[in-house]
This record gives sequence, C-alpha cells and structure tokens, in this order.
Amino acid sequence: MLNLAYFISPHGFGHASRSVAVMQSLLARSPHIHFHIFTLVPGWFFEDALPASCFTLHKERSDIGLVQRSPLEEDLPATISALHQYFPFQPELLSCLAASLVNCRCQAVLCDIAPLGIAAAQAAGIPSILIENFTWDWIYEGYLSTQPAFAQIIPGLAQVFRQADHHIQTQPLCQPSPAADLTTHPVSRRPKSPPSEVRNRLGIKDNNPAVLITMGGIPEKYAALDQLRKLSSVWFMLPGSSNEHQIQDNLVLLPHRSAFYHPDLVNASQAVIGKLGYSTISEVYHAGLAFGYIPRDQFRESPLLSAYVDQNFNAICISDQDFYSGKWINHMDALLSAPRLVRAVPNGADQISEFILKHLSAQSL
Repeated sequence: MLNLAYFISPHGFGHASRSVAVMQSLLARSPHIHFHIFTLVPGWFFEDALPASCFTLHKERSDIGLVQRSPLEEDLPATISALHQYFPFQPELLSCLAASLVNCRCQAVLCDIAPLGIAAAQAAGIPSILIENFTWDWIYEGYLSTQPAFAQIIPGLAQVFRQADHHIQTQPLCQPSPAADLTTHPVSRRPKSPPSEVRNRLGIKDNNPAVLITMGGIPEKYAALDQLRKLSSVWFMLPGSSNEHQIQDNLVLLPHRSAFYHPDLVNASQAVIGKLGYSTISEVYHAGLAFGYIPRDQFRESPLLSAYVDQNFNAICISDQDFYSGKWINHMDALLSAPRLVRAVPNGADQISEFILKHLSAQSL
C-alpha cells in the first residue's frame, strides 16, 4: 500500500477538481494507493469521484486563498485579515501535521497550491510536490497597488513555495518557471456516463441543444432566468441554482451538490457558459466545446487565462454585466454553431501521475 498525502486549496472547487483528476489517474495506474486528503473542501466532492476506501479526509484549513463575496468578486480586506491570522504557520500546527504524516506512513505530500502541505512535509522530513498554474504570492502581487498590506505576506509565502522538492506546472499556467520539473497539458476529470444517459436523467427528452452555466463550485443566484426562458429551443443546466433538481420550462435547476457529476454535465452540453476558472477551462478544453467565458477583471490570473482560451477554444468573452443581465444570450447562435474540437493531446492528469509514480518507483523523491 502506497500512502500519499494531498493538501488542497479550498478556494472554489478548481483545485479540488484538478487534484481529483490526478488521484483518479494515479489509481488507474496503481490501484493500491491510499490518499490522506487535508482540506476544507466538503467530503462529498471526493466521495462523488473516488472510491471511499481509497482516501481519508482530514478536515484542515490548508489554505486561505481569496475570501469571496460572490463567484466574481473577492473580499480583499477579509483576505488580508485571514492571512494575518494564518501565516506564518504556527510551530505547534506544523508539529501536529508532521506527526500525522508520519503516523499515516505517507511517502510523499502532494500540494495543489496549499503552502501548508509543503511546510508540513518539510517538518516531517517527507518529500513534497507542488502542483500549480499559479501560486498565491503571485496572485497577491497583483493587488499591491490597492492593498499594500499584502507586501507583509508575499515574501514568506514565496519562500514556502520554493521549498517544494518537486514542482509541476499545468497549462494554462500564469508564471512559467524554468525550474519546474514538468509542464503538462490541462488537467481534467473524465466523464463517467454517456451524454444520452445524462440528458435522460436530467429530464431532457428532446434533441434540442443543451448549455451548461457554471460558476466553478460557488453557489450563485441567477438573475436572468426569464431571459433564458425566451430561448425555448435551448436547454440550460444551472448547477447551484436551486435546493433540488427541478425543471422549469427549458431550465434544468440543480442544487450545489446534485446526483450529476460535473464532467458529465459538460460532456452532455453543446456549449458552456462560465466563470473563467481552471477546472471549467480544463473540462471544456478536453470536451472540445464552445465556451462563453466570464473574466474576473481584478484577478491577476484572468488576462492570461483569457488569452489561452481565445487561442485554443471557440470562445466568446462575456462581461459580468452582460452575464447578470442576460444580454449574453445574443451570442447563443455563434456558440451553438461552433464545431466541436478534437484534442490530440494527453490529459495532464496522466502526465502528472506518470511523473509521480516514476519518481516514487525510482526512490528519487
């Protein structure tokens, strides 16, 4: 039995999605792995994607990231306040986590931009692997002009990230590092069920196109439902829009946690509308779908992700104002008429799992 720790940022579901994709790929290659997952991401997210016997969830605040007011707006003063209470890490916390890693016989610590995992691994004398398309010190630098208090946090965080024993970067990445051990294609969870089965379970009985509207794991109250109803020939799937699965005209409303696996919803769609976040980009990329994306103008990552999507997708940029007003539906014809792209590259999750197992096998970690 191979025991691996995984420290995952709880900021949205993007980091957890990428981590699940890596864990799925590792299990496909080596079934006798047990993961010790350290995060505040709810347990159901992993239960829906992984065999229950293959992981143990440790409820731990592995990261602060950004405090969000809404899916598209962050609360910077609250973020700074939380960071000051959290970082630098208390020696007692690191000692406790190091003991847990040793007791669990973890042979390596994987970190999806959660710096706590790197520090805990170092305290335990266990190798760490950083997996990222950005790090928080880089994100916080983008706010220095308006929030200079981040300057007290950035150097220490940057130092922790540099202490990782191995460094993996995933496309679309924000700050390429010449010291990275591996750069991968987008990392995405794979669909489980065929589109026809998913549509039938959703209650979509005809052959009309379906469009997924997703905000990356952050619940949202959609203000433009009446606008969507006007396009009666199109089905719209809206995770996080209701407390239960229900159909209203051409709207399929789903709870934050539903019986539907998110990659299956993507694969059952003809186009996706969503926040410009890593997991959505990766899942839409591998599905080859048209993407109406909503940038986050204040987020340093956003212009780089936008450029990647514009270059590699059939895509349309939608402002947050147009999204909330429903004006974006004027782009539906263009999105639905775009051809589905065929990707001839591997899933980045497989590149990562191959790297990890190769190095573990060679005992070079």
